[in-house]
Amino acid sequence: MHASSRSAIAIEGLHKKYRTNHALRGVELEVRTGEVMGLLGPNGAGKTTLVKILTTLLRPDHGHAYVNGWNVSAEPEKVRATIGMAGQYSTVDGLLTGFENLYLLAKLRGVGRRTARRVADDLLSRFRLTDVAGRPVGAYSGGMRRRLDLAAALVGSPPLVVLDEPTTGLDPESRLDTWEAVSELAAAGTTILLTTQYLEEADRLADRITVIDRGRVVAEGTSDSLKSAAGNRLVVCVAQEHQLDAAARAVARATGATPTVDRRARRVEAPAADGRAALARALAALENENDADAEDVEDVEVLEIGLIRCTLDDVFLGLTGHARHSDHAGHAGHAGHAGHGHRHTDREATP
Repeated sequence: MHASSRSAIAIEGLHKKYRTNHALRGVELEVRTGEVMGLLGPNGAGKTTLVKILTTLLRPDHGHAYVNGWNVSAEPEKVRATIGMAGQYSTVDGLLTGFENLYLLAKLRGVGRRTARRVADDLLSRFRLTDVAGRPVGAYSGGMRRRLDLAAALVGSPPLVVLDEPTTGLDPESRLDTWEAVSELAAAGTTILLTTQYLEEADRLADRITVIDRGRVVAEGTSDSLKSAAGNRLVVCVAQEHQLDAAARAVARATGATPTVDRRARRVEAPAADGRAALARALAALENENDADAEDVEDVEVLEIGLIRCTLDDVFLGLTGHARHSDHAGHAGHAGHAGHGHRHTDREATP
């Protein structure tokens, strides 16, 4: 048994290879007792392999992984007795009722008949399923079925629950319903390892986030700390589409980065590591119409210019080179705004 009592999960130098594919390359990770850890990564990053190892479905080649103090390779039965899992696909029986599913799982956990009934009733009440307890699960909505999956993962009161992409394929209403259920789990003190392809989901639910890419941990921290480390982005919106190329050249000179151009929104943006200084340089280039070095931007009519805080999507893209699913179109909240002409403000976005 591992000595650390404050860690629900402790991973030390974990390696796993499938023939020529190195799925995990020395992963180090700690999940503290009682926290929600979001695990993000592009397809093929190693998330599924890591989850399989932690849930004793796969053995690592090298390194150690401890779950609730137990070694997943040497003591898999003890690990399984202390975890619950809900995956992307429902594992409850659609022909049985909600009550029957939970009652059966409790019996399989080795509890008596009376206790199993109480466990099933309590979980149905906790996840607001009492009214449909006698209904076959096949008739449940997506949100109700996912809540039942979460309830099933809690049979036996495991201190750790692994949620592997729990909202993939759900409609927005069912996804919000699932988020509420996960938040209630966390509020009750359950440790949660959450893998997800939705960045907003990690942003909303996770206490800390770990980004994994090509089998390695490339970043770890709170959502706010990851965004702060990524810095700001400089944004310029112009009046006419034909002004975009000139604005893009000005932004490139101001930031030293290759800007992205959204022609439909008439918007140019780029990472701005030095924030206000980059904004000042962009303003000088856009406003000094008589400067010989700024001839290409003299006719640009700026509607909006400012700094925005990087989103989690920006962080993910910068770390892995892959965009991920986000429920937001574009970026939130502009920091600065300019009306017609070159009026502006350089207020930065507030966290």
